[in-house]
Amino acid sequence: MSNPIGDPGHGHSPAAWTAVIIGLVAIAIGTFFFFLDMPVFVWAAAVLLVLGLIVGWIMARMGYGVNGPKYKAKEH
Repeated sequence: MSNPIGDPGHGHSPAAWTAVIIGLVAIAIGTFFFFLDMPVFVWAAAVLLVLGLIVGWIMARMGYGVNGPKYKAKEH
């Protein structure tokens, strides 16, 4: 498949990877504490999930997103 000029990519950027990794860790922690029936820590994991989204957005605004000046796409 070719990559047309207008295609923004599929989120292969430091901002996207950071948000996804924080989100995966938050979901894993939340699932673990849900199993242990510790609702305070489940809610803390939910807050961490939202913080992961915010960190990804901030990094994208700083230029680490797909079309940002600090991001360099890797050729396959």
